[in-house]
Amino acid sequence: MVANIGIRAHDIEDPSIDNVVNIIAKKGLSAVQLALSKSLQNYNSELGSLSPGFAQKIHRVFDIKDIQIAVLGCYFNMIHPDHMERRKGMELFKEHLRFARDFGCSIVGTETGNVQAEIVYTEENFSEQPFLEVVESVKELVEEAERFGVIVGIEGGINHPIHTPERMKRLLDLVPSNNLQVIYDPANFISIDNYHNQEAVIQKAFELFGDRMVIVHAKDFIIEDEQVKMVPVGQGLLNYDFLFNLLKRKKPFINILMESTKEPHIDRSIAYLKEKYENA
Repeated sequence: MVANIGIRAHDIEDPSIDNVVNIIAKKGLSAVQLALSKSLQNYNSELGSLSPGFAQKIHRVFDIKDIQIAVLGCYFNMIHPDHMERRKGMELFKEHLRFARDFGCSIVGTETGNVQAEIVYTEENFSEQPFLEVVESVKELVEEAERFGVIVGIEGGINHPIHTPERMKRLLDLVPSNNLQVIYDPANFISIDNYHNQEAVIQKAFELFGDRMVIVHAKDFIIEDEQVKMVPVGQGLLNYDFLFNLLKRKKPFINILMESTKEPHIDRSIAYLKEKYENA
């Protein structure tokens, strides 16, 4: 079984989307996570700009090179303290949901935000109120996804209200819709307290919501100055042997999208992932 490996399109640093697509195709990658505002800087992708024509035009650029737009990235702060900013992000995400199918895509992804306007680490995110606000925002997004037959992909992270596998499971239970699925990044649930037991954290995620994983993000981590630091794939401590042993059996052909991996590291990281997957 061959790994289905892709990359975030904006990790290829080129202003031309045509050049980006050609580079991705030459590297033998099969899929991308596409953040319109980051990869299409020469085009207006602000709220109100999308249309079937826009979406299908971009879809064709990727499709002609046999590259799947696996996720539309529309990451925003869904619990922003400024409710006008929060509403703007919600409406932009819903616009992505409405036109996702025209991009040849069924998933729109985001993280769950921060109680502060700036995305900084704060343990305030771990309290009950931010979590409940996430639930309300996700419910609204999922209702829109249900109307258009697409998926809201939620990515958890150690600095967010959804900061543990258990919190992710609770969110899934409180928003009981199959139009809500998980973008799983195993490195995002790693902390200075649990990295020695990362296999147990990964195992717990598969037990709690393995059936709801639709995308896997691939990056790596090291411990530096008593903090978790993200690094390119294959240059850290993440146990890809353990992860891919689970993935290969439970989620065959799932999109594995590289993150935090830019040139000159991309080719080496692709080779690393392919080897680990084949040997799992």
